[in-house]
Amino acid sequence: MKPEKLAAEYDRLDSLKAFDDLSRGQGPLCGIDEVGRGPLAGPVVAGAVILPEDPEVLHSLLYLNDSKKLSEKRREDLYRQITACAVSWAVASADEKRIDEINILQADYEAMAEAVHGLPVRPGVLILDAVKVPQLSDYEQVSVIKGDAKSASIAAASIVAKVTRDRYMIDAAERYPEYGFDRNKGYGTAEHIAALKKYGPCPLHRRSFIGKIIGETAS
Repeated sequence: MKPEKLAAEYDRLDSLKAFDDLSRGQGPLCGIDEVGRGPLAGPVVAGAVILPEDPEVLHSLLYLNDSKKLSEKRREDLYRQITACAVSWAVASADEKRIDEINILQADYEAMAEAVHGLPVRPGVLILDAVKVPQLSDYEQVSVIKGDAKSASIAAASIVAKVTRDRYMIDAAERYPEYGFDRNKGYGTAEHIAALKKYGPCPLHRRSFIGKIIGETAS
């Protein structure tokens, strides 16, 4: 990377850290984010990450950003770096059956709460992307609109969650190859919808999401 581009990247990382520093209270700051609200199949996955406060550690996480803005290779590289340097991290999920049972928002909350409760280190403050989690009301929570592009901690959590879910769906493609889960990750692409109409749902499909596609009323 050219020196001027590297300097600009460090400045961007410093701004992400500065945003987190404004949210710090008593105890460690924990970023939380989820992936998988929109897909027709598979779980919703939440990540919780406590990053070190050392700015030099953050500078080592070049390109840290909202997971949606990164290539698959870059997410994988950052996943390995984040999980190696984090003070503490955890992931949790709610599967398609739980999503159908209680709805996607409640399943999302459950996964985020489980991720936080799975951390070996108790956070002092939670910083989240645009939500507050009722099950975590005993923690101080900071909700940030588009937080995964503003907060280093939320961005790290989004990457950990995204890579975890993507790996799950790639493995699922070996069991259910007709749906192309390795390519669409369960989202409603034209290919996926065509396969649903041709083959019907597999056990990973969210019945509450696909009723209109397959002409079925969710139970």
